[in-house]
Amino acid sequence: MSSSIQNTMLYRIRGKGRGWAFSARHFLDLGGRDAIDKSLSRLARKGAIRRVGSGIYDYPKISPELGVLSPSIDGVAKEIASKNNSRLKITGAQAANALGLSTQVPARIVYLTDGPSRQLKIGNQTIILKHASPKTMATADKGSGTVIQALRYIGKDNVTPDHIGKIKNSLSDFDKRELRNDINTAPEWMKPMIMKIVE
Repeated sequence: MSSSIQNTMLYRIRGKGRGWAFSARHFLDLGGRDAIDKSLSRLARKGAIRRVGSGIYDYPKISPELGVLSPSIDGVAKEIASKNNSRLKITGAQAANALGLSTQVPARIVYLTDGPSRQLKIGNQTIILKHASPKTMATADKGSGTVIQALRYIGKDNVTPDHIGKIKNSLSDFDKRELRNDINTAPEWMKPMIMKIVE
């Protein structure tokens, strides 16, 4: 029976494609939690999947030149949040990076969450989930939240017209409407900059 569960799990994992991060919760329809955990451990020992943290696995991407690639930090963070039925909001350099304002890849990647705080080390990077207030999480899973966090990272006195232009060009009309609607969740100093972005 466990072999059958294991094969079905592997079929499902491969169907999701390389780079997918997951946990036991995706397979609980196949059997008891103990059987699922044991099957995941066996698949990891065989090298079919990779254990990237406590209860978190991925189906690693493979590059012809570089070999097995590092796990998707964003994918792992989202799986941790989903396990806790919580949401994420990217912060700092990662938000600036997402908008083309920075190429920096920080060693410590911080997400805000409405779930519990947690840290997870992946290779030479650390994912930090930091519990935040409901007001702060109001723009979670929204492009407007990414813009606000990127501007906060750059800093009040360092935002240039070039930054404003890049953000403006990277947003769709929908994103701009959403950002305008969420302007009251931004600090006062940021509101004139947001108005330039959405105009």
